[in-house]
Amino acid sequence: MAEAEVLKVAANSKPIAVAGALSAIIRDHGIAELQAIGAGAVNQAVKAIAIARGYVAPSGIDLVCIPAFSDVHIEGEERTAIKFTIKNR
Repeated sequence: MAEAEVLKVAANSKPIAVAGALSAIIRDHGIAELQAIGAGAVNQAVKAIAIARGYVAPSGIDLVCIPAFSDVHIEGEERTAIKFTIKNR
């Protein structure tokens, strides 16, 4: 399967905008990844996934989400992110 494109989600990200981008990536590549650091960002990411499921369902795509921890380096610091792998069931 293709390499997942990574969308970084922040606490101030708009879930509808993230859902639109996520839906487009899923339609084009079949797999995507959302990366969120912090409770607010994780909240926005989960909302975006729920909205995206509604966007792609009419075309027969049943999205599933696989959450995992991921270590990322930001400005010389190691942080723990939540990584959501999104793909068609």
